[in-house]
Amino acid sequence: MNYWLMKSEPTVYSIADLEREHQTIWEGVRNYQARNFLREMKVGDLAFLNATPPGIAGLMRIVKSNIIDPTQFDFNSKYYDAKSTQASPRWQTVAVEFVEAFPTILSLETLKQEFSDQELLLVKRGNRLSVMPVAEIVAEKIIALAPQSL
Repeated sequence: MNYWLMKSEPTVYSIADLEREHQTIWEGVRNYQARNFLREMKVGDLAFLNATPPGIAGLMRIVKSNIIDPTQFDFNSKYYDAKSTQASPRWQTVAVEFVEAFPTILSLETLKQEFSDQELLLVKRGNRLSVMPVAEIVAEKIIALAPQSL
């Protein structure tokens, strides 16, 4: 099993939205490095959900991988990609399910105190990547830091 961190603006999609819906497709990622990380995800992997204010709001599980992101073909979507075709789609994604909402956000400040930017990319100044890997030892420490977590 691998661990990941996935960012979303709460006004776009929050841990509360995922808890209410139970599952969703993680659509709209339009960064090639983030897309490549999505391609590496396997069913059963766990992902932390970033939040605003910056920090980790909860945990989700990958339930389906290598999904063609449907928004790339939708002319009305802000994620539409004119260069992507049904025969050669450029964007893949995953489906995730709710695992747990942390009672309080594990703040970016706390994460910066606990991890270096080599350990956790999220704490690196200027990092805007929306999907990133998290080493198992770091993930276990994040889970231990989160109140009432797994």
